[in-house]
Amino acid sequence: MSALLPFRLPVVLLTAFLALARGAEVSRVDPSTLTGKVMVGYQGWFNAEGDGAKRGYNHWTRGGVKPAPGNVRVDMWPDLSEFPAAERFPTDLVHADGTRAEVFSSYLRPTVLRHFAWMREHGIDGVFLQRFINSLARGNSLAANNAVLENVRAGAREHGRVYALMYDLSSLAPGKADVLIADWKKLLRDTRLTSDPAYLRHRGKPLLALWGCGFKDDDKPRPTLEDWRKILTFLKEDRESGGLALMIGVPSFWRTLGRDSIADPALLELLQLADVISPWTPGRYRTPEAATDHAAAVWQPDIAWCRERGIDFLPVAFPGFSWHNMKGAPLNAIPRLHGRFFWSQITAARQAGADMLYVAMFDEVDEGTAIFKVTNHPPTGPGDGVQFATYEGLPSDHYLRLTGLAGPVLRGELAASDEPPLPKPAAP
Repeated sequence: MSALLPFRLPVVLLTAFLALARGAEVSRVDPSTLTGKVMVGYQGWFNAEGDGAKRGYNHWTRGGVKPAPGNVRVDMWPDLSEFPAAERFPTDLVHADGTRAEVFSSYLRPTVLRHFAWMREHGIDGVFLQRFINSLARGNSLAANNAVLENVRAGAREHGRVYALMYDLSSLAPGKADVLIADWKKLLRDTRLTSDPAYLRHRGKPLLALWGCGFKDDDKPRPTLEDWRKILTFLKEDRESGGLALMIGVPSFWRTLGRDSIADPALLELLQLADVISPWTPGRYRTPEAATDHAAAVWQPDIAWCRERGIDFLPVAFPGFSWHNMKGAPLNAIPRLHGRFFWSQITAARQAGADMLYVAMFDEVDEGTAIFKVTNHPPTGPGDGVQFATYEGLPSDHYLRLTGLAGPVLRGELAASDEPPLPKPAAP
């Protein structure tokens, strides 16, 4: 028997390797359509001193200074238990056990790859990578945006996920449509983005998301509908990309031109240039019951309007909301309820007739909408005035698991239910 071992062992290893390869192929997400998929928003805007981006502790604190009591702007603390020392950056906050609190940087490729590994592990299809138009005029900020884009591309390829770019145009000044057009042209030339096998397509064309059309905001200048028309027309006809499928992020009450929407009927005409319409709902309801009511009263007629015009409908679900450290609002202003609030939206989307979903957000700890791994033991000090929301004692991957289960629900592979199909934490 021992004489056969040197021969048999490589065969066993080869068999195992081939099985893994087949498994990797099976788990690769189909990039040809948005239909049936659950996509998460990926901000990728976190930096730390020493990460190479020269942006300080961007988005962790006000002014990018080292996190300490009094300057923190996030409401959740990341779970870094899987991170090696090279991906951790120190703060002046400490945990209850006296250990130094640390943060991560999206500028580091291994960190972004780990995030995509979590997506693959939990069956999340891919990301809309945010690209904020107001950051493109600043050198270090633009360089960081481009570096994170390359990190996301690498993560999607390595872990079989898909991605699409999402421009946030909410801060684009009126009359500045050419800023977006110029950035897209340069990005396409420099990266050949839409030729990437992992880049998401829809209706036979690369999908580009544009967020912020038609929002009512009297205190903030926004691009006009004519600016939007110029951008949409250009992108639809862009020869370099071969034409694009366009997802447009709009106010929750876009169809009725009420509440968070401008009241201009020209908006409805303009939106008929879209391939996908995605109304923004974070903050529009606060309880599972209200989410269910919203889906019935708003999403269902939205879907009917879209279907009549051959447009797809992408609802947004969010797990909760909190911006105590950023805005001074109450902690957990929209409570998560152990995932029940989030799950109610997934169920409601399915019942309304949706066949795709956008989850906001993967890594948004600023406003407490994150679904990635967050610790239940955030920093406690030193000093007063800093508080953090947690996952209420649930495992740090709880919302990753729920998000992964949303896909089977939307595709009809898993029955929609009132309660999340995962256990609550044990009673203390």
